[in-house]
Amino acid sequence: MILDQRYVNGRVVTMDPARPVANEVGVWAGRVVGLDADVADLPARRVVDLDGAVLLPGFVDAHTHLAWAGRASRTADISRCATAAQVVDLLRALPGSAGWLEVAGYDHRALDRPLTSRDLDLVGSRVYVQDLSGHACVVSGDVLELLPASVLREAQRGPDGRPTGFLAEGAQTAVRALRLPYSLDEIASDVALGAAQCAREGVVLAAEAGVGGGLIGSSPLEVEAYQRGDLPIRVQLMVSADRLEPVVAHVADGIRRAVPLGLRTGLGGDRLSIGALKLWTDGGMMARTAALTEPYAGLDTAGQLQDDPDVMRAAILDGHAAGWQLAVHAIGDRAVDFALDALAEAQRVVPRPGARHRVEHCGLVRPDQLDRIAGLGVVPVVQPSFLWAYGDDYARVMGPERAPWMYRGRAFLDRGIVLAGSSDRPVVDGSPLRAVQFMVERLSRAGAAIGPDEAVTVEEALRAYTFGGAYACRLEHALGRVAPGRHADFAVLETDPLTCEVSRIGDIGVLATVVGGDFAHDAAGLAAG
Repeated sequence: MILDQRYVNGRVVTMDPARPVANEVGVWAGRVVGLDADVADLPARRVVDLDGAVLLPGFVDAHTHLAWAGRASRTADISRCATAAQVVDLLRALPGSAGWLEVAGYDHRALDRPLTSRDLDLVGSRVYVQDLSGHACVVSGDVLELLPASVLREAQRGPDGRPTGFLAEGAQTAVRALRLPYSLDEIASDVALGAAQCAREGVVLAAEAGVGGGLIGSSPLEVEAYQRGDLPIRVQLMVSADRLEPVVAHVADGIRRAVPLGLRTGLGGDRLSIGALKLWTDGGMMARTAALTEPYAGLDTAGQLQDDPDVMRAAILDGHAAGWQLAVHAIGDRAVDFALDALAEAQRVVPRPGARHRVEHCGLVRPDQLDRIAGLGVVPVVQPSFLWAYGDDYARVMGPERAPWMYRGRAFLDRGIVLAGSSDRPVVDGSPLRAVQFMVERLSRAGAAIGPDEAVTVEEALRAYTFGGAYACRLEHALGRVAPGRHADFAVLETDPLTCEVSRIGDIGVLATVVGGDFAHDAAGLAAG
């Protein structure tokens, strides 16, 4: 046998409990065929000299937004502004264009005061400023005039009783409906930009968290955009539950609603596939719309559910009955209650022990909810970097009792729950290594301890971003470990995160990313060595 590749002269961290480390890896036809002595004497078309670097299974980002990340990277960014006046000055200096002016990077907490429609009216027409959370926006006055009265009734109002221009959740969705759809060429270009970001960070599989509708969708034809061109990494698409339609199925099928043609989780190949059905039950902590059982500390709001509870419950029941894996967005503890109740009901009505449903974010989980999550076999898909980037603010609005319950780690693992890591890019830094560091240290960017009892080991954190992410995507048989028969998907790092100082993990350089034996990223020139 002649190998396609043999990786030598490095340290291989396999994340396989049966064989934790190795020195050499043999690859043929895009898959690992053996380690060490099994391949050491085999000839290879290419010998890749790692020169002391560390090879791990490629990272899995189980919840991300490629198109949104790509779009944000090419739009006007106000994240470095400190005042509302600076925002206006920056936007007024942009070249004029017909249509909409879209702006990224808005964080009302970082400015001297929140932006208003009156500010944006100084800039131009149809200005849309996207909140970092993705759950809110600020728009100019002419956009407000396009919205129906039913939507404006939900809008935030100032002391004068007029809408401020800040719109959240359903009201923001109504604004996006005015702007959408993006063209397929635009979406494909943005997806390519987002996928390239992932490749540079060692990510080999990205799970796109919502296409075709919902809060994030860009077009009803969005899946086609992912089929254009060759993406550097593997992509799994979560389809928005908005795509469920009434169907007349055989009574024995027990299906009331489905995605057209009966499409569901599992369709596709190794590079592009259909994953879970994505549902939203509440908003986000940054926008103060995550649904809590008790109000935010110092505020008179406890957030909000995303839609009528009966409508959301019906989507969960129908999606489950139609054979989908479900990915239920639930950040606040009240939303987690709702998600768990609905998932439990779905399993009672149509038992599917292997459904492996997911709860996206699990941002605030009370102690009494932990055993329910374990009992239902639900996979929490968390974003630890939220607390690295925004933990000081989140801890303040949760208060001292609830702050330790945010984006848990240890409590899940101690109950035998498989924990999946993700980024939710571009809401936060997408680097898996940055998230791994936080999961071990539990320190915010400013150095504050956030739920230190939820700290995990470096190995456990790495597992969340390799095997755990693959498990959430139902691909643990092919990804997440360096072992014979699995895809030759690797992240090559300049330093071993298992042995270096924890405080340095987030800054470890990614030398290369390999997908199916092909170099998707090669900062060190290993492919040519």
